[in-house]
Amino acid sequence: MATVKDFSVEEKLSALLTLQKIDSKSDEIKVLKGELPMEVKDLEDEIAGLQTRISNIDQEISSIDQYIAREHEAKKETAAQVKKYEKQLDNVKNNREAEALNKEIEMQELEMQLHDKHVKDAQIQQTERAEMKTQAGERISILEETATGKRKELEKIIADTEKEEKKLTKESNAARELVDAHMLSAYERIRKSYSNGLAVVPVERDSCGGCFNVIPPQRQSEIRQRKKIVVCEHCGRILVDSDLNDSIKLKS
Repeated sequence: MATVKDFSVEEKLSALLTLQKIDSKSDEIKVLKGELPMEVKDLEDEIAGLQTRISNIDQEISSIDQYIAREHEAKKETAAQVKKYEKQLDNVKNNREAEALNKEIEMQELEMQLHDKHVKDAQIQQTERAEMKTQAGERISILEETATGKRKELEKIIADTEKEEKKLTKESNAARELVDAHMLSAYERIRKSYSNGLAVVPVERDSCGGCFNVIPPQRQSEIRQRKKIVVCEHCGRILVDSDLNDSIKLKS
């Protein structure tokens, strides 16, 4: 059995052209899917980010709850001190002691007011965090609905094309076995250079089928002879004649 190296230039071109048509068919399926896979991934990432945000907000609210509890406890202790000083007022021996106790009571009452302010400020923060959590939850609901719709759309396309994709992948791998390593490397490099993935193109109406620049008659003659690999001087794509292009048909 002949190896790749034993193949003629025409056979190599046929193998490359077959591979190109198989890969182009696969590209059509990718175009059919469009940006859906990326859109679904972006939506899922945003949902995950919002869920993390909600988790962080819950932790903040819990911390605020603990802070408020500590402030309430501190206020109780301060109130107990006030009662203690008020009770001591009943047993004062002179005005100096009474004045000192009254000043202490006044300080403790100011301390209680400060605890109340701290609690009020913390409760405002709680309300803000709760609103942020609600907004994040609402946003998640919208995103999940959108993501569900796009997943269903993508799943339908995958279900409709999965069998063909597997078939094309198998055919592409088989076709690659018939192309020598050097030409395959060049083919892959050219494919990656263009968004449409065309590395092997026919000459159509005296022009390159890739960049549409005019191919000189002498070059066209060389291409039709199929004695050597000819590339477009403008875009670097591998050129084949229209007859060879039309002769290569993919099995349905």
